[in-house]
Amino acid sequence: MADQIDSGVSRRAFIGGAASTAGAFSIVPSVVFGKDAPSNKLNIAVIGIGGRGNVDLAGVQHENIVALCDVDMERAADNIRKNPRAKVFRDFRVMFDKMEKDIDAVVVATPDHTHYVAAMAAMERGKHVYCEKPLAHSVYEVRKLMEAAKKYNVRTQMGNQGHSYEHIRLCCEWIWDGAIGEVREVHAWSDRPMGGFAFPSGLPRPKDRPPVPGTLDWDLWLGPAQYRPYHPLYAPIYWRGWLDFGTGALGDMGCHILDPAFWALKLGSPVSVEANVSYNPSPEFWSSSMAAGGNPKAEIPEYLDLLRKETFPVASVVRYEFPAREGMPAVKLTWHDGSLLPPRPVEHLDDRELGTNGALIIGDKGIIKHGSHGAKGCRIIPESAMQAYLPNLPEKSIPRVESHHQDWIDACKSGRESSSNFDYGGALTEMVLLGVIAMRVPDKKLVWDAGKMQFSNSDAANALLKPDYRRGWVL
Repeated sequence: MADQIDSGVSRRAFIGGAASTAGAFSIVPSVVFGKDAPSNKLNIAVIGIGGRGNVDLAGVQHENIVALCDVDMERAADNIRKNPRAKVFRDFRVMFDKMEKDIDAVVVATPDHTHYVAAMAAMERGKHVYCEKPLAHSVYEVRKLMEAAKKYNVRTQMGNQGHSYEHIRLCCEWIWDGAIGEVREVHAWSDRPMGGFAFPSGLPRPKDRPPVPGTLDWDLWLGPAQYRPYHPLYAPIYWRGWLDFGTGALGDMGCHILDPAFWALKLGSPVSVEANVSYNPSPEFWSSSMAAGGNPKAEIPEYLDLLRKETFPVASVVRYEFPAREGMPAVKLTWHDGSLLPPRPVEHLDDRELGTNGALIIGDKGIIKHGSHGAKGCRIIPESAMQAYLPNLPEKSIPRVESHHQDWIDACKSGRESSSNFDYGGALTEMVLLGVIAMRVPDKKLVWDAGKMQFSNSDAANALLKPDYRRGWVL
């Protein structure tokens, strides 16, 4: 029935009188798009509408929202009420089975570990896809999504929304103009996982077993991840810090903060990556250990082993090396998280000026400093250098776009590529995820062979390239 959620929950019982409005709705059929087409609106389905999906749904709201899908009806409730004509589902597979012919494009705003299964299911059915960052949870999944976008000839966009901002375009144009000379060094930093929108890190798996909320389908939330009992430290908010579900501070913020350097310097694949990490046992650990008269040093290895099997470190430094490419010299890029800050030119900056998230792109003639999300606040430092450059700014050579979501929508209708399509967004995500793997195999310089999609010197790292899906899910 049109007024039924796929699980059998009555829409009328769920959102009151909205069902009567929905019952009169007739799905607009798929059409040929373009400026001369009889209809210029996409029929869009949104998967994951409770968290980041709020923003994504707002970004495409001016199109036809024909289906909404979420495993948590409580978090989805507000957006279901706001879109009474959309059909509602818990399971995106059921949604595609029932509405495949009525959907033109799909937005995927689920946790990282379910990006691949939702995006791939959409592309296999010929649907255009907007998928939140990072593009997927593993390098193998990223490669498969990049291949599928070409195979099915669909328009795609990764949700690193800063890629559509003005400042990231300025940053690229200045660097290509030679404003700071040749770049051989980049430092980036973030206050995650404990700062900003913090999430658990350095924790063992919780042992208590609280009941699953009645509005949440826990099995569907887990998707392809290995089964574990429900806990509010996983869903709906804190999944980013857990290995099975998220990609840690680097996966969370790297697709934003590293995007300007990746684009401007045409970085592509690194040749090596190495990480040093800290799990920093809590004060409670030290006090209980000492009170028991134990030897803390003897207990730390077992304690750390529990943490490393479950969550990301509380702080890390990740070092990438990139070869010379397209007339640009080799680059060393270093990522710092957990509020660690990079070495900096002390004559130009102090800690307060660095801010909580950002990067320094260091050239042999100058330095560009920027914040997160699209090179926010991009400036050449010191300010005297910025002022000297202003009269000689280069022409704007990169096309400007209205917004990240609109860039994708326009691509779907015109057939052109969007700016962070899966070719670009996938390559950026792969770089980030290689750093995530280095964090899980720390204190070793991992040599990467992009062509073979493997590390030449670490079986442990290679084992992390492709996940083991739970039975019933296919990779």
